[in-house]
Amino acid sequence: MRGKSIIKLLAATLIFCHVSCNEFLDELPDNRTELDSKEKIAWLLTSAYSNSLFLFTAEMSSDNYDDFGETYSTMGRLQEELFHWEAVTDDGDESPKQVWGGYYSAIAHANQALQAIAQLGNPPDLDAQRGEALMCRAYHHFILVNVFCKHFSELTGHIDLGIPYVEQPETVTAPHYERGTVVEVYEKIERDLEEALPLIDDAVYTVPKYHFNRAAAYAFATRFYLYYRKYDKVIEYAGEVLGSNPAGMIRNTVIFSDMPDHDIIANEYIKPEHNANLLLMTGFSQMGVLFGPYGYGKRYMHSTKLSEAEVTADGPWGVTNPYFPMLTYSYGPFGFTSVGKLPYLFEYTDPVAQIGYPHTVLVALGSDEVLLNRAEAYVLQDNYDAAAADIGTWVRGHLKGATVPTRNDIHLFYNRLAYYTSTAPTVKKRLNPERPVMPRSEQESFLHCILHIRRIELLFEGLRWFDIKRYGIEITRREVNTTLQIIETDKLTLSDPRRAIQLPADVITAGLTPNPR
Repeated sequence: MRGKSIIKLLAATLIFCHVSCNEFLDELPDNRTELDSKEKIAWLLTSAYSNSLFLFTAEMSSDNYDDFGETYSTMGRLQEELFHWEAVTDDGDESPKQVWGGYYSAIAHANQALQAIAQLGNPPDLDAQRGEALMCRAYHHFILVNVFCKHFSELTGHIDLGIPYVEQPETVTAPHYERGTVVEVYEKIERDLEEALPLIDDAVYTVPKYHFNRAAAYAFATRFYLYYRKYDKVIEYAGEVLGSNPAGMIRNTVIFSDMPDHDIIANEYIKPEHNANLLLMTGFSQMGVLFGPYGYGKRYMHSTKLSEAEVTADGPWGVTNPYFPMLTYSYGPFGFTSVGKLPYLFEYTDPVAQIGYPHTVLVALGSDEVLLNRAEAYVLQDNYDAAAADIGTWVRGHLKGATVPTRNDIHLFYNRLAYYTSTAPTVKKRLNPERPVMPRSEQESFLHCILHIRRIELLFEGLRWFDIKRYGIEITRREVNTTLQIIETDKLTLSDPRRAIQLPADVITAGLTPNPR
């Protein structure tokens, strides 16, 4: 996007029209399209993917940003409230309210498809559609429980508040739901996931990468089971995605080396033909601007200084920056690090008035994450040789020319690294997972390495917030003034209830129990 497009964006009246989780079912059954054929059910399932993406809520809650003061603009109250872990009162696009509504809307469409298939007698020729619907239902509940609840806990998960697991189409106005517990949500996700996996059939899709194809389904399973702490499953299902030649499945970043323009890189990054892209999701979003090399919304910035200290810092492979060609731009006196992965796509509903909808495309599931999920599972089973091999595969694919670290290199590098402080930041933030990790152990070193790589690989995708929750990582909010002086303004501690994003106000008003504060 060029400067002219930015001006058009800021001048436009953004009329996002997200579907509420009830809207699809507000009509009486007799007025709905009768879902009596494979084609109609397949069409319905195109709406079983949310067009309200979670990553802005998760990203702005994470430690990928500092506050650079009023010299810079913000995206308004929503960005400020998320950065400061406040209850969000802004109900605009990309707010927790839209995440909640968008994901439950997708679930509603999945449930309607499942009901239609059941009414037809669950015929074998609709197995693939049933598998897709179950997978969509599992995936969207998984995102909701990880955004709005505490992370899964073996100790407290049976009492920690979950989210409603909706399994039937709504047939009454304002139905009553209970939140249940986090463990109950995970158990139902696992049930749907395992039922769906053998049913997925890529042959039914015209454009498989925009649906839960087989590789995407197994990729989601590796993320789910990593969070659920069932590491044998992570390793087994990662093999279904990566096969015997993982190097052929991960992203080849060398193709970006001769692409100096952020927009070109972002549009190349999301192409379905790349093996690394397993599931692509579109959404109404300004993230292509916010996380791109532009001046908009940069008060809360992923600065070059933060990136070089905590994200693209040196690793056991050597210096990161020269070998990572997706870092494309630095903006302003503090320097803004941009990674071309979220394109800015504007749909004009009225070209004359220049109004419409900004969109982006997200690689919702990719094989690079699968590789890192497996490496982490190996570490948590004390299989460091296998973990080192997967780390080596990532380094060879992403950091061309860098040194591939050995098992000993990894341990020595992170073991001697100082722990993070807000004034002397490093990639090594103290880990406080439920299953303790011995400080200065080989396991701790490998976990820091994988979390370091995940932060590089998944930057601007929202998953850092989930890693923070999984490992009990504490975050210090920092304000950086014009002389680069750092002032601590807040801290998210291990026991801070703000780790669970508060439910939308209207959902609480409707009767659901709010998260503790």
